[in-house]
Amino acid sequence: MDFGAMMFTTDYSIRPDDLAKLLEDRGFESMWVPEHTHIPASRLSPWPAGGDLPKMYWHTYDPFVALTAAASVTTDLKVATGICLVIERDPITTAKEVASLDMLSNGRFIFGIGGGWNAEEMENHGTNFRRRWRQLREQILAMKEIWTQDEAEFHGEFVNFDKIWSYPKPVQKPHPPIIMGGDGATTFDRVIEFSDGWMPIGSRPSGGPSLAEKITTLRQRAEDAGRDPSSISVTVFGARPDADEIQHLESIGVGRAVFSLPSEEKDTVAPMIDDYAKLI
Repeated sequence: MDFGAMMFTTDYSIRPDDLAKLLEDRGFESMWVPEHTHIPASRLSPWPAGGDLPKMYWHTYDPFVALTAAASVTTDLKVATGICLVIERDPITTAKEVASLDMLSNGRFIFGIGGGWNAEEMENHGTNFRRRWRQLREQILAMKEIWTQDEAEFHGEFVNFDKIWSYPKPVQKPHPPIIMGGDGATTFDRVIEFSDGWMPIGSRPSGGPSLAEKITTLRQRAEDAGRDPSSISVTVFGARPDADEIQHLESIGVGRAVFSLPSEEKDTVAPMIDDYAKLI
């Protein structure tokens, strides 16, 4: 099993490059950062975790800038979005950022994506909350064309462009792994159609089938769709840093556990990383 760590890297926390060095030195496989361009002050959309929204949500760095800083001071550590809010971004620009980061990191980028929960935040970017999944699908399919074709074009409901030239192309072929976040009724549709992995949140109770049952269902659905089930990875985001829990996750087919770190300075974060590293 691989181990990663996630933090909302902010203007008041440890720097992303310093965090990356700590993680690589202690044997972590990957570093993950989330994305929020802003948080509307109205606060109409409730935080899925409940309670007051922590201030880190509107203080976090742009993920591609933070991960470029992280990649520049490391050699083997993979850098990942967890998650990138694709539906708040222009797909041509985002395809360029993904390819650029993958090249500058020598093929170490993981593209974690999701639809998000803050309707007002999306609306400020011109995205209708109810149509976000249809839009995300087109944007990912369009980006795949840009990454893999010398002259890419795409014509859809939300994304539409004639033939374009866009370089660099990603180092990883055909493109960096796309990891689909979420655990909704239609999540597996997106995983199977255009993703390379699934990333549920481990610390959030969902009820219904267990994670083991969901992984079995995902593999069966992938096989029914003509995909090799082993080609779809499973990452648990916000995994509980407990040896028994990690052993259980590995036994049911989870390939990566990502631990959460608070948005704090080095003196607070470093001891936590040392404790988590004992599980590697």
